[in-house]
Amino acid sequence: MDVPMADFPHISLEQWRALQAVVEAGGYAQAAETLHKSQSAVTYAVQKIESQLDIKLFTLQGRKAVLTEAGQLLYRRARTLIDEALALERGVESLREGWKPEIRIAVEIIFPAHVMLDALRMYAAERPETHVELYETVMSGTHEMLVNGQVDLAICSTLPKGFIGDPLIDMRFIAAAHPGHPLHAVNRSLTQRDLKHHRHLYIRDTGTQRTRDPVLGGADDEPRWTVSDKATSIRAACMGLGYAWYAEEDIREELAAGLLKALPLREGAERFAQLYLVYADREYAGRDELRLGDIIRQRVAACPSVRERMTKTQSTGKQAIAGRSARRTRAKS
Repeated sequence: MDVPMADFPHISLEQWRALQAVVEAGGYAQAAETLHKSQSAVTYAVQKIESQLDIKLFTLQGRKAVLTEAGQLLYRRARTLIDEALALERGVESLREGWKPEIRIAVEIIFPAHVMLDALRMYAAERPETHVELYETVMSGTHEMLVNGQVDLAICSTLPKGFIGDPLIDMRFIAAAHPGHPLHAVNRSLTQRDLKHHRHLYIRDTGTQRTRDPVLGGADDEPRWTVSDKATSIRAACMGLGYAWYAEEDIREELAAGLLKALPLREGAERFAQLYLVYADREYAGRDELRLGDIIRQRVAACPSVRERMTKTQSTGKQAIAGRSARRTRAKS
């Protein structure tokens, strides 16, 4: 049976890719360099789209070519089409029988390292020949690795647009500094104004488009040091060089040893962040990443400190609900 020609696309993926490159690179010459093609080839590809669809993609504003309204719509759909094609190709290997030789995972550094290593130890016992690439990331760095297809799964504190994930663990953060830090000598509950006069220790966002942490961010005019490693930040705080909000799991030993002490903030002494387990492409996820994801969930559930904290969180939540209910009852009476 002959299929009518109208049922086949008139525009190739290569032509749509040329349009995408022109828009994202900022011009035909830049797009040609990105695609390793001649500028005339890129120009012809875009003109072919316009002639085949009888539509104008660009219009001149001064000396600059900008997308028309129709061009903006086609560009967005072309980008989606190309992303789907890339996802399809990446998924082919996962559809084959067997295991991958390598698995890649991005993990926010606030996730308990001992839980992650315990999960990898269990996974290695089952798949000792599999090479594991573990990326310890911060904020937008995790997002970028997911969006760019650089990892198979990730543990992140916020979900990138277009991704869904399973809640994995609630992380509790506390503001802490060395017991000899000037903030501990104030002898009263501290305010945000008190903090603004002292050095705040940050860990650098690993993404190329760096953002401030919405959970742990401070004032823009505060003195700060930004480091690249969690251990460096903790060591700096233990030396009295600043304060920070740390995941409780990360500074248990320092608190017990008296090297760090929780700051008596009037508000915001503790903060919380939800971590999610996210697959780069759940539909094409292979046996290896699915198995590692299952093991990570098991180890989180089995961790004594996590169970203890989750129990406290649930108890606190129930007490808060009961308190609100009692206040409403008294108000009605």
